Amino acid sequence: MPQDCIIVGGGIAGLQAAIQLGRYSAYDVLVVDAGEGRSTLCRGYHNILGWPEGISGQELRARGRHQAESTGVRFARDRIVTAARTSAGTILLKGETGETYETYTTLLATGVSDRIPEIPGLVPLLGSSVYICPDCDGYEIEGKRTVLMGAGDAGANMALLLAERTHSLTYVNHESSRISPELLEQMGHASISYIEAAIVEIRSAAEGQIAQVILHDGTVLPAERGFIAFGGNKVHSDLARQLGAVLSDNGHVESDPRSKQTSVDNVWAAGDIALHAEQATVAMGEGSIAAIWINKALRVQKGKFDQRKSYNDGIIRTT
Repeated sequence: MPQDCIIVGGGIAGLQAAIQLGRYSAYDVLVVDAGEGRSTLCRGYHNILGWPEGISGQELRARGRHQAESTGVRFARDRIVTAARTSAGTILLKGETGETYETYTTLLATGVSDRIPEIPGLVPLLGSSVYICPDCDGYEIEGKRTVLMGAGDAGANMALLLAERTHSLTYVNHESSRISPELLEQMGHASISYIEAAIVEIRSAAEGQIAQVILHDGTVLPAERGFIAFGGNKVHSDLARQLGAVLSDNGHVESDPRSKQTSVDNVWAAGDIALHAEQATVAMGEGSIAAIWINKALRVQKGKFDQRKSYNDGIIRTT
């Protein structure tokens, strides 16, 4: 028997949708999650209502899963690798484990993976004193000595944004990638220090607190805050493509701004996979909106299925 809804991805958007759908107390909802994603790396979200001191992505996910499970939502640890329509109009998903899942509706909340080079000391600082999103955490670097670790034009564009928040900013082009002359000129006008050199290590002064960025030639850059912008992030929209959903030029999934349904019936998209500002709070909102409209779709479908079952049982209902 197909699930009423399968949510692919157990990050912020997927969990918020699961909580919303679970609270209808009417559907079989399954979240299939590989246990990865941006929220597993972030040590602290500081722009979420009610958490001024910050909350880690891992804790937020754990709390969200517990909350969803309390409403009857189930979870499976797997990575969905293929998606297709069946002749009956349902959606068939196949996992990396070999398991197959069938559903009437699906929400794709598979997110985006940032390209993060293997620099010793970097990952443990993400979300605590090294950041990715200028909209989320530009506030955290105000007046702080900041080192932006990046590559090419992606890093240069980020540097120009961050220069509005601090007057002590150094951009280290870790891969010595080409930067357009125009961006180099703009960085000069903005008094951004620029270095082309590989980073070999990031040192901490205390747990979660960046202190120094060590370059290949031994140069030590003091830092109170850090940012990364290496470009080349991966949008996990392959399942949407397999199902025939329209993708934007940058690989994100296009969806109806009101319902978050994609161009394919009974397929929704929410979170960083969609076209939006890549923030946890936005992902939450999109997850809730998608779930509300999935509920609407399932109510229609449930009515059809119930009616069909009634006829098969020889019962004709009249109103």
